[in-house]
Amino acid sequence: MTNRNLRRQRILVTGGAGFVGSHLIDRLLERGDEVLCVDNLFTGDKSNLDHLADQPRFEFVRHDVCFPLYVEVDQIFNLACPASPIHYQFDPVQTTKTSVSGAINMLGLAKRVKARIFQASTSEIYGDPSVHPQPESYWGNVNTIGPRACYDEGKRCAETLFFDYHRQHNLEIKVARIFNTYGPRMHPGDGRVVSNFIIQALQGEPITIYGDGQQSRSFCYVDDLVEGFLRFMDAGPDFPGPLNLGNPNEFTMLELSELVLEITGSKSKLVKMPLPQDDPRQRQPDISLARAKLDWEPKMQLREGLTKTIEYFDELLKRNAGPVEGLSRPTR
Repeated sequence: MTNRNLRRQRILVTGGAGFVGSHLIDRLLERGDEVLCVDNLFTGDKSNLDHLADQPRFEFVRHDVCFPLYVEVDQIFNLACPASPIHYQFDPVQTTKTSVSGAINMLGLAKRVKARIFQASTSEIYGDPSVHPQPESYWGNVNTIGPRACYDEGKRCAETLFFDYHRQHNLEIKVARIFNTYGPRMHPGDGRVVSNFIIQALQGEPITIYGDGQQSRSFCYVDDLVEGFLRFMDAGPDFPGPLNLGNPNEFTMLELSELVLEITGSKSKLVKMPLPQDDPRQRQPDISLARAKLDWEPKMQLREGLTKTIEYFDELLKRNAGPVEGLSRPTR
């Protein structure tokens, strides 16, 4: 690989107009790289990139990764795929195509230009885990024909493709399994639990709790996640992953709702609804490998990260001056 200290890197970020992708692009530009952002804007939003309009080292191309892309780049971050149940279940066939065909097209590009390529995989590949917390060695417990399978199995197949390209073509790969992430620029109507709770609390609507509220998640602030991306990508080619990236501190849905209500000062009431099919009861990463290999672990505490995220959504609601639709849906 080219030493990034010798010349500026040209980096492709697919899904770069999305929540995580836009934060990644900010960091890449801050360190001096050139960035080509590719997004079909199904769930991404160009407003996430408005602040880069005058940035000479940034370029945006509207393109669907299900179709081949012919560009010259040094590195690829493949983040393209709907990542919340509302969005990936809207068109499940297209979701699977994005994960699988998108991976094939980006791997083919990486092979042609000899680029190191990063795959944004997911903790969803563990399904409803029977091992807790989940280490990278755990193979998962996934319903292959359930409503979440388009995303779970699509990402699992993408991992298979990445490692087969690595073995067969000696391609330099990085496969990261991302656990629940939150922060500014989250889509306000994507149905994820953090954005759901915050929007509902700010609008004075009932807080939707699925099941008994004792199911748990671990929440990683987006800046910590992006730092993990960069350290992993810049680590040597002998460490392809898979690698868990997430926050090991575990919270129940009830604990999260209480913290959101406390920070917002909202008087919203809790309303319980049936637990969606295949919704995991527990989700917590074992990040021992990330600590050992990258000296990485999250720094942002949940209260501070939620405060920053609530401030973002509060400003968003004031600008839009209207209710956010699509919140009474399963949360991730």
